[in-house]
Amino acid sequence: MLHETPVKTIPAFPDASPRVSALLAEMTLEEKAAQLVGYWLDQGGEVVAPMQHEMGATRETGALAEITRHGIGHYTRVYGTRPVDPAERAAWLWQEQRRLTRETRLGIPALVHEECLTGLAAWKAATFPTSLAWGASFDPELVAEMGALVGESMRALGIHQGLAPVLDVVRDPRWGRVDECIGEDPYLVGTVGAAYVRGLQSAGVHATLKHFLGYSGSRAGRNHAPVSAGPREVADVFLPPFEMAIRDGGARGVMNSYAEIDGVPVASDPALLTGLLRERLGFDGVVVADYFAVAFLEIMHAVAADRGEAAQLALTAGIDVELPSGDAYLAPLIERVRAGLLDEAYVDRAVTRVLLQKEQLGLLDAGAFDGEPPARIDLDTDRHRAAARRLAAESLVLLGNDGILPLRGRRRVALVGPNADRTAALQGCYSFANHVLAHHPDHELGFRIPTVREALTAAIPDAEIVHVEGCEVESEDRSGFDAAVAAAQDAEVAVVVVGDQAGLFGRGTVGEGNDVDSLDLPGVQRELVEALVATGTPVVMVLVTGRPYAIGWALDGDGARPAAVLQAFFPGEAGGEAIADVLTGAIAPSGRMPVSLPRSSGAQPYSYLHPILGGPSDVTSTDPTPLRPFGFGLSYTTFAYDDLQVSGRARTDGRFAASVLVRNTGDVSATEVVQLYGRDPVASVTRPVAQLLGYARVHLGPGESRRVRFDVPAARFAFSDRRLVRVVEPGEVRVWAASHAEAQAPVSDLSGATSGAISNERPRAERSLPGAATAPATVLLTGAVHEVTGEDARIVEVSVE
Repeated sequence: MLHETPVKTIPAFPDASPRVSALLAEMTLEEKAAQLVGYWLDQGGEVVAPMQHEMGATRETGALAEITRHGIGHYTRVYGTRPVDPAERAAWLWQEQRRLTRETRLGIPALVHEECLTGLAAWKAATFPTSLAWGASFDPELVAEMGALVGESMRALGIHQGLAPVLDVVRDPRWGRVDECIGEDPYLVGTVGAAYVRGLQSAGVHATLKHFLGYSGSRAGRNHAPVSAGPREVADVFLPPFEMAIRDGGARGVMNSYAEIDGVPVASDPALLTGLLRERLGFDGVVVADYFAVAFLEIMHAVAADRGEAAQLALTAGIDVELPSGDAYLAPLIERVRAGLLDEAYVDRAVTRVLLQKEQLGLLDAGAFDGEPPARIDLDTDRHRAAARRLAAESLVLLGNDGILPLRGRRRVALVGPNADRTAALQGCYSFANHVLAHHPDHELGFRIPTVREALTAAIPDAEIVHVEGCEVESEDRSGFDAAVAAAQDAEVAVVVVGDQAGLFGRGTVGEGNDVDSLDLPGVQRELVEALVATGTPVVMVLVTGRPYAIGWALDGDGARPAAVLQAFFPGEAGGEAIADVLTGAIAPSGRMPVSLPRSSGAQPYSYLHPILGGPSDVTSTDPTPLRPFGFGLSYTTFAYDDLQVSGRARTDGRFAASVLVRNTGDVSATEVVQLYGRDPVASVTRPVAQLLGYARVHLGPGESRRVRFDVPAARFAFSDRRLVRVVEPGEVRVWAASHAEAQAPVSDLSGATSGAISNERPRAERSLPGAATAPATVLLTGAVHEVTGEDARIVEVSVE
């Protein structure tokens, strides 16, 4: 069992430098505890964390010098709690760090952490697309470039640790935090997430992987709900992205999950936070608590009788730093040590890790803050905006198109919908605007973010664009329908922009704490779209959302439906411009679905990574087949795949080669996302009917062909066997290239199903989705069963000729 991973009885100490060892030897217990907590400055009435006002330490008042008399580990969200001028705040921070070095006994500066999921969450900073858009881009290199830009901004402001990326694998789109996630495939999440880590850390800012482990598996898609995942699902689905980000990305920080798995809260589980994370994966950085997670062991999980017991559980499990403040790791922890209930060695272990991190970041260097802070700083440069626009454009997914797109030669356009002219609609839950400025409605936004209306007006200046809101995102008010219908009737084409409003804990339709039990579009937005379609004017529906919605009525319905559907996942500050670029044909769409597009709420939870029994069949009347599968996306051209070549044999501890010839068969230059899939048709435990092995973005001109080569480690076929040991088993595996997860040979060809067997061949045969694919080829994996170790390469190397 995963929870039976052995944990050392005596804390294992990291190798400390002479400077860290000397500091530790000199510290009092109070000084040690102070290094294990954060202090949250500047809190007002804003609610930006769960149950924030239930925590006593967040209301602590008094002079900062008194509060930090023993030192301090972290300063929490110096820039990201309220709108502050970055340069003015930097000047204050440098002075505060100098005070800590000069006026506290040991002179240890504070580590400053901030949120950075859609860019630095601070006033005037660039806002990039949300993580689900990263996944839709299938472009780790561009995500790494974005991460480096974010890191440069943070480092310039004296920020040392970023609380990103989120590596939770999407399991249920009803979960509000889906917009923070990268996708439903562990390999996609791992490759894109590790790229962001490398980018951020290249600038000297430590990344923090969230949320270790299993958080997105919450029951019924409810935030903080119990997780009932078995050890195999934990090991084979939830864990791989973290392993990739640690081994391949070099991540220096990890944040625990709020979840409890099979009744054991992660924050109190040494089998996960020490046995698995450190002893098996080799992580040697710092584990920080998700905000208030230590106190939650008492007040939400009820596995601790008080804060002191919660502190002991979390610290011994492996949480080094309590964030955002010291509810448990200050007085309650000190009291337990002094009472002989907790070995001080656990405190010393955590303090050693914290001091090593500060040393690595240069905070312990003499004169670390002798220099001057930036007198002025631009957090939204041309480089930021260019990267934001490229990533936004690459993330847009064309779900349907009867030829209406691209819009060319149109003179009268009706632009309708609640998200057509709102900047907040383009930004995710953890953007500064939706996370913090929502509490300051009269405050200046601080950066340029053209709406879809503004961008489309600039993109087609000769057209008359009539804008009508039609309805609000959540309201039941239909009073604007008549004006919207009139505008559509008088136009050559109607573009209707619908979707979500990101927010927290009930303030919005998606985001942390905004879980849903329906996957219908919020409010009366579907009725608005249908009213526009009924006019007979061609309608282009643009979805700007933080989760995939059940929109079968708009894609596969029997009646009249929109002529085209474009999906955008909170595309950020340049998202309006990117949408206009795709609508007008300045850019051909190249985004691919990082999650399956659901058929209904009742079909959830669903993942394309399902075994035969997880799909539709003749023995059940329900059909979970998604409207559009993982990896799906249309272009303004078509592509063909030919001449799949694979190595016939490979050792279970080796690699095999696969290549495919990809041709642009249309007359538009465009980018194809070539996806390599595999299947282990007979294994000791059930395996998915399709599994993403690797992928590549390939740009092709009209009629152009290129060969895409994949160098695949056999470890891509690894899974946890009946002993719960990750292995690669010998035998035949099938490999094919495709443009999405369902563009493949019939499932019976892949699974060995015969007439009368349970299969999903019949339901799939009833649908015809565009997409290129090759017939599967066989690779024979030879040798003994190979037990996968950390040294086994799992990244697929790709080249394009």
